[in-house]
Amino acid sequence: MRSAVGRFLILPTIFLFSCATQTAVRQNNPQSPAPVAAPAVSDVPKTPPQTSGTAPPIEAPVPPPVPSGGVAAEIRLLVYSGIPSSLLKALELIRDNNLSNGEFGRNMNAVIVYMLQRLYPGVQGQFPTASPPQNAIYSKILMGVDKGIYTAPPPDGDYLEYILPFLALIKGAEAARLLTSLPDLEKAVALYPNGVAPWYFIGFAYEKTGRFTEARAAYSDALAISKECYPAALGLARLMAGEGRYQDAAQMLSDALMVFPDNMNIKRQLAITYYEMKDWSRADGAIADIVEKDGKDGDFILMYARTLIELEQFSRAQRQLDAYALINANNPNYLFLRARIQAEGFHNRDAALGYLRDAHAIGEEALVYMAKLLLESDKQEEQAEGKTILAGLLDKENPSLAVVELAVIDAIRRKTWEEARPYMRRLLDERRSSADLMNAYTIEHGLNNNASALAYARELFQKEPSNIEATLVYISALIDTGRIAEAASLIDARISAAPAGSVKSNYYYLRSRTRSGDEARLNDLRSSLFEHPRNLQSLIAMFEYYHRQGDRRALYYLKQALAIDPDNPQLKRYEKEYSN
Repeated sequence: MRSAVGRFLILPTIFLFSCATQTAVRQNNPQSPAPVAAPAVSDVPKTPPQTSGTAPPIEAPVPPPVPSGGVAAEIRLLVYSGIPSSLLKALELIRDNNLSNGEFGRNMNAVIVYMLQRLYPGVQGQFPTASPPQNAIYSKILMGVDKGIYTAPPPDGDYLEYILPFLALIKGAEAARLLTSLPDLEKAVALYPNGVAPWYFIGFAYEKTGRFTEARAAYSDALAISKECYPAALGLARLMAGEGRYQDAAQMLSDALMVFPDNMNIKRQLAITYYEMKDWSRADGAIADIVEKDGKDGDFILMYARTLIELEQFSRAQRQLDAYALINANNPNYLFLRARIQAEGFHNRDAALGYLRDAHAIGEEALVYMAKLLLESDKQEEQAEGKTILAGLLDKENPSLAVVELAVIDAIRRKTWEEARPYMRRLLDERRSSADLMNAYTIEHGLNNNASALAYARELFQKEPSNIEATLVYISALIDTGRIAEAASLIDARISAAPAGSVKSNYYYLRSRTRSGDEARLNDLRSSLFEHPRNLQSLIAMFEYYHRQGDRRALYYLKQALAIDPDNPQLKRYEKEYSN
């Protein structure tokens, strides 16, 4: 990975110098720096190889003298490494060797505490008070960190003088300021390539300024030195999630959690990753752990409530929202989740709409949800309101896929198939989810384009062969295109294992469509209605059979079908005929 950084280092000669140094150090001890004196510049080549078009070689600054040999050198080298275990070990050596009150010990204690608190906030422990001598070399830097001020290092500064100032930029620094710190960080790499801090800081600067390729390389370099640099793992996981690589991000964070099992920073990001990838079952446990430890974190309480709603755990979600109401009962997202519980958990559409209308500055997701509820209403005025909301959403430049999907669903509900087609094409081009394939099948089937409907049904079945609805749709499409034997074979393979009730009822109905004799067809339809007496397709099929026979029993099945679908235009025509 070391060569990857060469793409973005500003000072290529320093980069070459650092690579040579790092290779030598790792060959001696690939795990961590040995407890010996900090490396001197004379130990590595001062004139790195030249490449075409590069600037003349820049000689790295020489660190100021430090106590030679012994425990002081070991402490400094542990601090240089910058990983949590080394920093904690350095604190232990300072304490055990009674160095805490001396100038060197106070200096190192302050540096270590600032690094742990700013770079590794998830590492807990009893740390000494950070009180460096007022005139000490690092005091001005750490005072600047407290004020958010970057203290530029002197040309002859040591490694720590080049990395500590960046601690002031971790929170809220402007992009331009982050980039101007890069030459200092590259000099730090040249001074001590085996420290994780400069590599992490370089990655952080590039990530925050949108240069994700370079950020990924630098974060990887930090982790190549030590897996203990979990902030670099967090950074890489953020980049992976931003690319939609949620599984890779979750694995990265899970590995980091094995090294730091109690680290709340890692746990929080892992919970967010599960939430964003919509892995609700894993998000449940991960977010619950966060909320249990911090019951006042409103963002995670809302995430937890949303997760429980997706899992249809409405009572548990309600309890979380009750807790959040004490924080901010006017939060639009809170009101949206309350609405979802009313609509999906309690089937109270009016109460759900009440919550949504109470929300100020309602977000698009909630607005789409509100439009959907209104469009499904039996009241014409509410349907008109839903159409107005949907039209406004569609009028926006490049409406979101959620809006386009609602337009498709509404057109399907109204059976305006041609109206749905252009919206459907965009969903298939940009997303092509299982729900999209099902809607595409429905539209083509409604237009009697049986070949196209079969193509979508087959793609859906191949994508989810164990999905019952996908299987039933595929069988129906096979029958519609005359592939009777293929459909019958698939039915025979699935019907015995199908769960009783509506699913098995649908299998019997489809099998009736493959039968050639009236008696076999009627037996399957009777079995279908035995499993599920309100199977509309079977009721219509029974009505049509007796209607063709001129049998008055047709009226019985017509009434049953109309009770389920009173607006069905086909059935309403027959209703007039049988009412005479």
